[in-house]
Order: sequence, then structure tokens, then C-alpha cells
Amino acid sequence: MFGTRTGARAALLALPLAIAGVLGGTVPAQAAASAHDTKPASLTCQGKGIDPAAQVHYRTETFIKASLRTIWNLQTDVEAWPSWQNPVIPITMKRLDPGPLRKHSQFQWTIPVPPGTPFPPGDVVITSTVRQLQSGKCIRWTGPLDGPGGMHIDGIHVWNFVKVPGGVIVRTEESHTGPQVDKDVPTSTEMLGQGLEIWLKDLKTAAEAGPCR
Repeated sequence: MFGTRTGARAALLALPLAIAGVLGGTVPAQAAASAHDTKPASLTCQGKGIDPAAQVHYRTETFIKASLRTIWNLQTDVEAWPSWQNPVIPITMKRLDPGPLRKHSQFQWTIPVPPGTPFPPGDVVITSTVRQLQSGKCIRWTGPLDGPGGMHIDGIHVWNFVKVPGGVIVRTEESHTGPQVDKDVPTSTEMLGQGLEIWLKDLKTAAEAGPCR
């Protein structure tokens, strides 16, 4: 579990806020692409992807040995995320509309600014809106992050789910724009990557421990 300033910064810079655990079990697609001098095409959901102009973006994937239904249910039950994700600092999550997650659904994260960061104390609020969703295949949402001291980050997050023999390949890609991240692109990208890697690790752990139906 991250107990350092790096982990706390990851909590603020990564919109997913899956910010605990030890990295492992996934291979960053960006690193793999660099090794082969190729760049994978951006992920999309119903033809829409991340912000192509964003300086800060990250893509990764993992194989999960579980049913697509189990993985999909975990990922779309947003209010239950805190039960299987392991944040360093407490977050609250609530749906802003009833029923199954669908296009135009909204959910809101609230997270206190952790100590040891260069940001003013207070709460960070992220309001995510589902823009595209194809059941069992993909989800794309956008979400502004607003916090104390004029903090503002715009995020776009895409998820793809591909059923393969023995399980599912889950791919995710996210972009961030805003003055707080653009002023230090390498660090912001690293922190975003940590958040996404941890999210995938937690999703893999939860799905593989759950029912395969």
C-alpha cells in the first residue's frame, strides 16, 4: 500500500482513484509499445475515445480469469467500488440517478486532499458522466475534477472488455487535461498510470475471487 507522497499524489491525479495495493499483474501497454516502436490505436467505445490533444494519457490492460458477467457487474456497480478497491484515503461514491449504469448516468466521487501534497486542504469532487456504453463491451465516461485552490482537471476514461478463452481481457485508457497536470506531464502521466494499474489489479483480484457465472 502506498504510504508516501507519491501515493497521495496518485490519489489526486488519477481520476479512477484506485490508489492502493502493490503494482503487478498488468503490463502497461505504453511500455510494451515503446519496446516494439509501435503505438497501439486508442481505445474507443461506439467510436469515441480519449482527448487526442491531451498531453497526459495512459493505456494498459490485463487478463482476468473470470466470466464477463462477473467483471461487468463489478465495473458497472459504481457505488460498490469502495468495497473492492483499496484507497489509501477514504472516498465516498454515489450515483446521481437510479437504475443500471447506462448512457447519461452520473456518479460523484468525493475525496479529501491527503496531507503531504502541495494542494490546499479540502475536498476534491469528481462528477462523472457516462457518454457511451455498450453492454458487455465498452464504457466511456468524462469527469471534471474540482478541488480547493482552483484545482481543475478534465478526464476522459474508456474501458474495453474482450472475451477470450478462459476469461476476459480488460483494456483501459484515460486522458487528463488541465493546468495542474500539464505543468508536469511526466509526473502526471506516472501518477495516472499508477492509478489505472492499481484499479486493474483490484478488479482482477475481486473478479477472480468472485462467482464465475
